[in-house]
Amino acid sequence: MYYSNNDVRLEEMPTPQIGPGEFLLKVAASGICGSDVMEWYRRDKVPLVLGHEVAGEVVEVGDGVEKFKAGDRVAVTHHVPCNTCHYCLSGHHTVCETLLKGTHFEPGGFAEYVRVPAINVDRGVFHIPEGVTYEEASFMEPLACVLRGQKNARLRPGQTVLVLGSGISGLLHVGLARALGAGLVVAADTISFRLKKAEEMGADLALHANDKIPELLRQANDGRLADLVIICFDGFIPLALNAVEKGGTVLFFAGAAEGATLPATINDLFWRTEITLTSTYAGAPFDCRTALKLIKRGGVHVLETVTHRLRMSEAHLGFQAVCAPTEHDCIKVIVEPHR
Repeated sequence: MYYSNNDVRLEEMPTPQIGPGEFLLKVAASGICGSDVMEWYRRDKVPLVLGHEVAGEVVEVGDGVEKFKAGDRVAVTHHVPCNTCHYCLSGHHTVCETLLKGTHFEPGGFAEYVRVPAINVDRGVFHIPEGVTYEEASFMEPLACVLRGQKNARLRPGQTVLVLGSGISGLLHVGLARALGAGLVVAADTISFRLKKAEEMGADLALHANDKIPELLRQANDGRLADLVIICFDGFIPLALNAVEKGGTVLFFAGAAEGATLPATINDLFWRTEITLTSTYAGAPFDCRTALKLIKRGGVHVLETVTHRLRMSEAHLGFQAVCAPTEHDCIKVIVEPHR
């Protein structure tokens, strides 16, 4: 039960009761997301059970459920679109009001058992492919978000990609850019062990994030800056705007601090540069299916990012590690409720 980043408690509650079209999931693996520790984003909703990067076993199905049965291994996404509104029909499923506000788990992925609502069962549950572990499958949702981001940014083979921030999202971006055929892949961060991990995930260069990045990019890239800059930490926004090539794209992937603004003037940033600023949020069902296929084929080595595997009773330590990564050499924390 989450009260704040420094107050995560182990509490007992009844096992959720399912209804028609629903099923009960026994959670095997649940990842801590960077958004789980954004206190300003959670403060009006606490206390609550977080956890949305979930994989596990179906243990009971409600009336009318035909696609799944007890014993099935599945990965589940908490937010799903309606598929019928203006935004869904325009291809913008992740700004659908149903996805943004209308769907969730009961109580949340950091629990032994979760009730999966009927709308999620219908379009947000995916069989785990043979050979893929629960831990790997728990990466379906975060990798789907990364996939949608690079798709929105129109990444093309051969492009130079700069990923600013080498936490879990940044590392998945590095791995995916490599898998999708990017030319030069550059990672930047201020934490040394993250930069080493970025190289393991496929970065050609792993650089300390500072004002020298544009100069170093030009040296390594025939005098050009990055075609695509992906911001995975809002503190790097000024650097991103100075590191993108004319005609390039800046993808705002990470959520920013409350009240954050763009530190740029319109003429300097846009006039005669044809730079595109774009953003992304979440992943749609198609992105989830694609993410699972990538994981099965080894396209992105997701397990390379796992630094902590914790029991439910240790979950509070996982939140501490995510909030203070340099103290704990933390990148990805997986909670295993039934370990």
